[in-house]
Amino acid sequence: MLPPITKLKRVALDLFFPPWCIGCGREGKYICDSCRVNLPFISPPVCATCGRPLTIDKTCPGCIEGAVEIDGIRAPFLFSGIIRKAIHELKYRNLKSMAPLLAGYLFDYLNISPLPADVLVPVPVHKKRERERGYNQSSLIVHELSRLSVVPLNETCLIRKVNTPPQVKTASARERRQNISEAFTCVDSSLKGKRVLLIDDVSTSGATLNACAGALKAAGAASVWGLAVALEI
Repeated sequence: MLPPITKLKRVALDLFFPPWCIGCGREGKYICDSCRVNLPFISPPVCATCGRPLTIDKTCPGCIEGAVEIDGIRAPFLFSGIIRKAIHELKYRNLKSMAPLLAGYLFDYLNISPLPADVLVPVPVHKKRERERGYNQSSLIVHELSRLSVVPLNETCLIRKVNTPPQVKTASARERRQNISEAFTCVDSSLKGKRVLLIDDVSTSGATLNACAGALKAAGAASVWGLAVALEI
């Protein structure tokens, strides 16, 4: 449940600045009920490792290359259409109020397809990039998901020690893997023995989530699963 003051703030904001659907422009919700029907949901069967939809011959169209540290990656959506726009609004246009909506989709997904989780951890961004943007979009989503799921969060143990170029600017899975290699570390042992659920907005190749999982397991995490809002194919 939201604290009463927080609820009042949200009601006031909705009253004076009502949201508009980013799909059709209808007033009322950022994604209206009509547009929600057309969201790019991922349907099974999916790859057990990277979560991508399998091809007709039951093969993965592009799994994680190299050593696999993460126990698996899942997402409710493909990174296209309205979901792509929603993530861009949150990530690049400062629309922080999109975070509760996206967290709600993750919560709904976990109710249908549970993943082991003693603690939620956002994929961290480098301090320099966070200062430039003003926030970490994955952290905003994690706070909302923790509130909904009542699973505790930890956003201090895992840090990004190398300010690598954005994954979307690298040309291949190999370059993305090299780009992110050894970029993360754990600064304490607070997640030792814990089942960690890593949260991110988008998983492009799985390299970032896999690198995070390597750092978490090196610090003693019992298991690490990744959950993104969307997967890029």
